[in-house]
Amino acid sequence: MNMLEDNIAELSSMKSHPKQIFYEGDISLLKRVKISIVGSRKPTKYSRQMIQKLSSLLSRAGICIVSGGAMGIDAVAHNGSGASNTIAVLPCGVNIRYPAVNKNLLNDIQNSGLLLSQFDMDFKATPWSFVVRNELVVALGDVLVVGEADINSGTMRSVKYAQEMQKKIYVLPQRLGESYATNQLVKEGKAEVIYDIDEFVSKFAISEIKNDEYLKNENKFIEFCKTNPTYDEALKQYPNKIFEAELAGEIKIENGKIISI
Repeated sequence: MNMLEDNIAELSSMKSHPKQIFYEGDISLLKRVKISIVGSRKPTKYSRQMIQKLSSLLSRAGICIVSGGAMGIDAVAHNGSGASNTIAVLPCGVNIRYPAVNKNLLNDIQNSGLLLSQFDMDFKATPWSFVVRNELVVALGDVLVVGEADINSGTMRSVKYAQEMQKKIYVLPQRLGESYATNQLVKEGKAEVIYDIDEFVSKFAISEIKNDEYLKNENKFIEFCKTNPTYDEALKQYPNKIFEAELAGEIKIENGKIISI
């Protein structure tokens, strides 16, 4: 386990300045333009699809995605950006894989991206450590994107931090009766809606989106799926794409095989 020196400019915006930050992975990601993405642990399919698309496009435009390594929106954001272009801030020691369901994702991020934690080795997540984690997630990003949230949810604590740090807050356009908290933020003029993802990405892009390479890989993936490979074969060759395509309804899994729709 490695420890960062106290020279991260973004941390100056925090009310409770960390005494220590441990890490595993590529600390050069801290020097990149970063956007924090947070949200519900049980998001709708729509929110998953939109955050997947948003984080993928931001990543291809050279932006690093910061999130909390949790289930739901966090995991979608990390997956969408790709393990090598994301920072996961943990509510536990960097050697602990929490939640266990995200073990493989967090391992990939450790190997290719960056894991951060304010907690010692072997420290297990507690209710208060999630709050501490949320403040660091928000502090690291230039802006905060809230994928989906309910009133009085943990996500809204992150929103409060963003407001205290005077960071701009963005949300997805949501239907009435869903994501009450983000709709309320818009109603009160406290958040801006991302109506056009390409336009939003262009505000922060530090490099031209790599469409040619992306389309080439996309075509390879589509052709691969048309061969009806087994789920294990597909997961081994295209771990992130399988997740993305299933969310988008482009493929389905039947009897352990990939079916292209």
